[in-house]
Amino acid sequence: MIIGLLTAVAASACYGTGSVLQAVGSRKSARREAASDSTTGVTQHGGPSLSSTAKAAVTWEFMVGTVLDFIGFGLGALAARLLPLFLSQTVISANLVITAMLSVKLLGIRLTRPEWASIAVVCSALVLLATAAGPEGSGHTPIDGHWWLLAASVAVIGGGTLIVRLLGERAAIFAGLLSGLGFGALGVGVRILNGIDPFHLPSLLGDPALYAILVAGIGGMYLHTVALQIGSVNGATAALVVGETVVPGILGVLWLGDSSRPGFAWVAILGFVVAVAGAVAVAWFGESDAHTASATTGEASTPAPASGDAVETAGQPAHSRSRMRVGS
Repeated sequence: MIIGLLTAVAASACYGTGSVLQAVGSRKSARREAASDSTTGVTQHGGPSLSSTAKAAVTWEFMVGTVLDFIGFGLGALAARLLPLFLSQTVISANLVITAMLSVKLLGIRLTRPEWASIAVVCSALVLLATAAGPEGSGHTPIDGHWWLLAASVAVIGGGTLIVRLLGERAAIFAGLLSGLGFGALGVGVRILNGIDPFHLPSLLGDPALYAILVAGIGGMYLHTVALQIGSVNGATAALVVGETVVPGILGVLWLGDSSRPGFAWVAILGFVVAVAGAVAVAWFGESDAHTASATTGEASTPAPASGDAVETAGQPAHSRSRMRVGS
């Protein structure tokens, strides 16, 4: 249990640091697109095009953040096999706290009191969950379930890509939520993957869960990148937290046999609900700040250093750039 918790905490630190560096890279790319007054960086609905997302991904900050994401993925995969999913996924989702702390330093923003209070709520909920967690389930499931996981992963990532194309800059929260569902599917896939213990390559390559992991992981990263480009980093990250925590936690209990300590079921449920509520509160306050910043900054091309720090969305014309609160 202790090794699993330490692994999940390390994964959370990697993911949180990576998110801030990716936000820095996205912001740098957005400024370059705005300076060139390019109109090729957005779709007809106002969302970022594949080319603008690719430009954000090749900044050195974004690449370092991506490397940290891969390290976090490896640590998170290990944690998912050592802990109940409702605990491992929630601890990993605490990268919201790491992201908030680092964004104050690296992005020069100030979090509001409600945001700090919401983060404190999430931390308190993690303590409750760690106290209540019992042994993880076996993870052995019929192969049909692996095929269903692959189908669900394709549907989530494909649907998310379509939503982004149709809704444009209004899709930030949806993109964050669906990227979280992708990462949640990844966690479930790691847990049920055949051919790992003991290692057997033919079983591993023949397991649909392996391909669900690839689809969900790569697609989730793409949707999260888009969410960072077009919306509040607070909101996108918090929506991701909800997606990668709620569904895997429920599946872990109902499908994989995860459980709490005897007599602590109510503590686990309380901690889980409070953790999700805290993440939703961060999303709510983060989006409110983003709209306030949009209304007050006008057409200024340089983000203000106050709590409403704003970033131009990549590729939009100067007269219509949306603003993005960079603070989680």
